[in-house]
Amino acid sequence: MRRTALAIGSILATTLLGATPAHATGAEHSGLQHDLGWEPAPSAPWDVAAGHRCDFAIHGEPVVDEVVQRVLARYPDGSPKSVAYRGDLVVRVTNKVSDVFYDADASGSAIVEYRADGSQFWSVLGPVLVGVGEGNLDRGMYVVDGVYTLAISASGHKTVTMAHGSTTDICERIS
Repeated sequence: MRRTALAIGSILATTLLGATPAHATGAEHSGLQHDLGWEPAPSAPWDVAAGHRCDFAIHGEPVVDEVVQRVLARYPDGSPKSVAYRGDLVVRVTNKVSDVFYDADASGSAIVEYRADGSQFWSVLGPVLVGVGEGNLDRGMYVVDGVYTLAISASGHKTVTMAHGSTTDICERIS
């Protein structure tokens, strides 16, 4: 388990965190990102009906969205096979009944393998917002933080395998 955590951490740190010099800022930073193959990967607002994640309807909307993506490998047809993601992302998750909200930090870095059968495999370092309908976590909306993998089957079943980290139950925070 420790070897897995070190390997994932090393791969993510090398691939995702080491690509941009620390002194790059503002327009210089944006130009450098683009030159290295990084492109914006904006998140759209979303709504989930009551009972699908939380017992009440929820709305999610990015309040900070600086996520970029870099395609690492493609299938012969040109579609992405492996994509790296990184950048600041804060999503405001709101209980649509009470208007109580929580600003979820989802600024983790990930390498996502998009498989031909429609499934996905994520190797993650840091926090990501994960909605679970069916999986090894109870139905809900979570910030999963740490070093872990996330397998998403073609049918949507999610399996989080934690090397080291924690989960925060967003439904509980906004109920």
